[in-house]
Amino acid sequence: MRRRSGPVLAGLLVMLALRAGLLAAGVVPFNSDEAVVALMARHILAGERPIFFYGQAYLGSLDAWLVAGAFRTLGEGVLAVRVVQVALYAGTLLSAYAVALKLFGDRWRAGLTALWLAVPPVVLTLYTTASLGGYGEALLIGNLLWWLGLHLIQTAGADWRAWLALGLLTGFGWWVFPLTAVYALPAWVAALWAGRRRPWAAQAARFLAAGAAALLGAGPWWWATLSGAATLAETGGAAIAGVSGGPWWSVLGLRLLSLGLFGTTVVFGLRPAWSVEWLALPLAPLALAAYGLAGWAGWRRGPVRAGLSLVLGTGGLLCAAFVLTPFGADPSGRYFLPLVMVLALLVADGLGELRGRHARLALGLSAGVLAFNLWGTVQAAAAFPPGLTTQFDPVAQVDMRALPELIDFLQARGETRGYTNYWVAYPLAFLSGEALLYTPRLPYHEDLRYTPRDDRYPPYGAAVAAAPRTAFILTRHLALEARLRAGLQALGVAFTEARIGEFQVFYALARPVRPEELGLGQACCP
Repeated sequence: MRRRSGPVLAGLLVMLALRAGLLAAGVVPFNSDEAVVALMARHILAGERPIFFYGQAYLGSLDAWLVAGAFRTLGEGVLAVRVVQVALYAGTLLSAYAVALKLFGDRWRAGLTALWLAVPPVVLTLYTTASLGGYGEALLIGNLLWWLGLHLIQTAGADWRAWLALGLLTGFGWWVFPLTAVYALPAWVAALWAGRRRPWAAQAARFLAAGAAALLGAGPWWWATLSGAATLAETGGAAIAGVSGGPWWSVLGLRLLSLGLFGTTVVFGLRPAWSVEWLALPLAPLALAAYGLAGWAGWRRGPVRAGLSLVLGTGGLLCAAFVLTPFGADPSGRYFLPLVMVLALLVADGLGELRGRHARLALGLSAGVLAFNLWGTVQAAAAFPPGLTTQFDPVAQVDMRALPELIDFLQARGETRGYTNYWVAYPLAFLSGEALLYTPRLPYHEDLRYTPRDDRYPPYGAAVAAAPRTAFILTRHLALEARLRAGLQALGVAFTEARIGEFQVFYALARPVRPEELGLGQACCP
C-alpha cells in the first residue's frame, strides 16, 4: 500500500515544501484582489453575507467563506489566506491523481501526474498560492467533474448517484466560478454518449434528475439573479467587453494571437504570465522535446480513448471560449489554468506510452521536465520585485514592502481617510485593520483611464466622503503626481508631500479635496 501511494505522497510533500519556501521567502506579493477576499472574510465573521466577489455579479464568495474559516482558526492575516489556497491545491493534486488513475489505469502515469503538478509551470504555482477569489476552487471542482464524467463513461451512464453528484457540482461550480463550465459540458456530453444504448426513458430520468441537482447547486447564483443582479451579462464578460475595440475580425485575430503566442508559452512554462522573459532557457529544449515526444508517443498509440477525449474537450472548449468571448481580452494567464491541467495528463500519458518502449528515456524526460519547471519557478521568484505576481501590467506591479511603514506614517499623522488607486486601497485597508480607508478613485494607467469598478466596497467611499480631511496616495505615476500638484496649487490648497518606498503621499491638505475637483476619477470604461 505504501509503495502504491508513494508517488502521490511524494508529490504532495514536494508541493508543500515548495509553497512553504516561497511563502517564507516573501516572494508572492499580497495583491489587491487577494486583499478584497481577506476583507470579505473579515466582514463575513462580522455578519455580512456576500454572494459574489465585491463589486461584481460573478465569481462566488466561496473563497472568502473558506478564508473566514481559516481566520477563525488561525487568526486574521495574509498567511491564513495562503494556507487556504495551499489546502485547495493539495486537494487538486490528490484529485488529479485520482483522475489519472481512473483515466489510465496505470499508477506510473498517475504518479507522474501528481509529481508534475507538485512542480508545475510557474503560472499554476502563482494562481494556487495567491488568491484571486476562486481559481483554486475551480481547479478542484474541475477535477471532480472530470472524475465523475469518467466514472459515468465506465458505467455506461448508469450510476444515479454519479449523475446527481455531477449535476450538483456543475451548478455549484457555476456559482463559484463559471470557468468550471469548460469541465462540466464535456463531462455531461461524455456521460450522455456513454449511456446512449441504455433505455431512453431511464437515461432521460437520470438527465432530468441531474439537471434539477444542477439548479439546486447553483442556488446562490439563482438567488442573486432573481434579486436583480447583472449575473447573466457579467458571466458573459460584459465587464471587460469594451477593453479590446475594433472590427470583429481584428479582435478575433488578436485573441487567436494571444492564445497561440502568449497562452502556449505560459502553459508550457517557457515564461511567466507577467513578463516576456524566458525561464530556465538551458532546459527549455529538453522540456519541449519531452512534450513533443509525449505527444508523438500518444499519437502513435492510435485512437484516443473515450476518457481522454473528455479531457481534450475541456481544452478545446476553453480555447474556443477564450477566442469567442470578451475574456479573451485578458492575456494574463489565469484563464489558461485548465489547459495546464490538461497538459499534465497528456504529458503523463505520452511519457507513460514512451516508457513501454524506452523506459530510461521516459524516466529521463520526466526528470528533465520537473527540473525545468522548478528552475523556472525559482528564477521567477528570485526576480523580486515583482516576484510571483498576479499583475501583468508593469504599472500595477507595486513594491508593497514599504506598506507597513506607510501605515505607521498615516496613522501617526491622523491621515486615516483619502484617495488612492485600486492596487493600494484594499491591502492598506486589510493590513491596517480598516483603520485606514482610502477609496480607489485615482487612476493607475499611464493614460489616466479610470473605471468605477475599482471601487469595490461602497461603505469605504461613504466613510471617505464624510471625512473632515483627506490625503492622496499615488504609486509609480509621475504624470499623475505632476497633475495633482498643479491641481492643488490651482485650487489654492496647501499640502505636504512625502515619499515612502514606491508610495507618494500628499497629506496635510488645508481642506478636504475630492478627485472630481482635480478632474480625476471620472469613468472612462465599464
